[in-house]
Amino acid sequence: MHSTMMIPGFEGVEVRKTEERDGCLYLHVQMPKTTHVCPSFQARTRRVHDYRLQKVQHLKWFERLTHLFYRKRRYACACGKKFAEQNSLVERYQRHSKEWNQAFGFRLIHGKNFKDPAHLFHTSPNTAVRRFNRISASHLKEVEELPRVIAIDEYKGDTDRGTYQVIIANADTGEPIDILPDRSAETVKDYLKKKKSNVECVVMDMSYAFKSAVNKALNNPIIVADRFHFCRYINWAVDRVRKRVQKDFHDYDRRKCKRMRHIFHKPYESLSDKQRWYLERYLHLSSELKVAYQLKEAYQTWFEIAKQGEIKQVKENLYAFYDLVASSGMKEFMAAVDTFRNWQTEIMNSFMFDYSNGFVEGLNNQTKVWKRNAFGFRRHDRLRARILMHHQFKHVGKNIG
Repeated sequence: MHSTMMIPGFEGVEVRKTEERDGCLYLHVQMPKTTHVCPSFQARTRRVHDYRLQKVQHLKWFERLTHLFYRKRRYACACGKKFAEQNSLVERYQRHSKEWNQAFGFRLIHGKNFKDPAHLFHTSPNTAVRRFNRISASHLKEVEELPRVIAIDEYKGDTDRGTYQVIIANADTGEPIDILPDRSAETVKDYLKKKKSNVECVVMDMSYAFKSAVNKALNNPIIVADRFHFCRYINWAVDRVRKRVQKDFHDYDRRKCKRMRHIFHKPYESLSDKQRWYLERYLHLSSELKVAYQLKEAYQTWFEIAKQGEIKQVKENLYAFYDLVASSGMKEFMAAVDTFRNWQTEIMNSFMFDYSNGFVEGLNNQTKVWKRNAFGFRRHDRLRARILMHHQFKHVGKNIG
């Protein structure tokens, strides 16, 4: 049968017969006879030496496992050379079609793990891992120079190179740049020194190791402290006060106060009537908890004003908050203020420059999902390639296969 129907991937291919056996679809195909050039003698020839039948696994058709029976010609040249014809179906020494290889490759890049694509494409997980290693080795783009603004954060990878790894991302585009094998200051410093060219600003959490590495490698660039990471010091201070004072509550109130701990973090105007009732109850039970909550509200007022105010006024209001904490004498908040003083320049920078590490936390969360689906990645290089390849090809190949 010679079909005139346009079949994607079979352009210029003659489909001679189709048959279905045991739930599998078999397509008998061949290429049209054309003039070929001898690879040795460079002479043109149309003389056919022989035919060979090659079985090739193809993409599923209509949810049926599909194989091609490719009737492959070998041409003969006047010089005595025998060579196989050129074709658009399968590469040399391969048992899978070009379409199958392409679709399988994209599924490995975009899939949750290696086992699921292997099952879908009727091959083994070991084959999937080998294919992914081959694809990443040839297609993974290495960054030669870092961009103007970068973000740095750590995540728990549990690979053979260490418990924690470091992700470096482009703060303007939100794309990951590289994954470092461990979070030591020396590793971060060496990497930044190697590719530091254009870096002017670094967004990071409040890690002294990262700060030291960045200042040594990049000659003291602008460091922006992520707002979430310094705001949580105030919430931690409230929690420490709550944990300390609720020990003196009645057993019911102690357990209920613990369950309702979120009401101490939310702004007062965002609370429901029920939440306000509980808040007033617990603040009435402890004067220290009431002072702690008032300090937290004072901080939130400063923070909201700081997002729209001038830096000079923001700094003056921050000093006023320091004085308020000092007059309260609460050791939990005084410890938080000490941290604020140590990172004050970086905190002020967070209001001058509109950058945060929120997108990096999203990348880390996605990595944790991949780890959970794959039951962990033992090798750091494979996890690194998995993360970077996914984002490199995230807009490519989603409709293939």
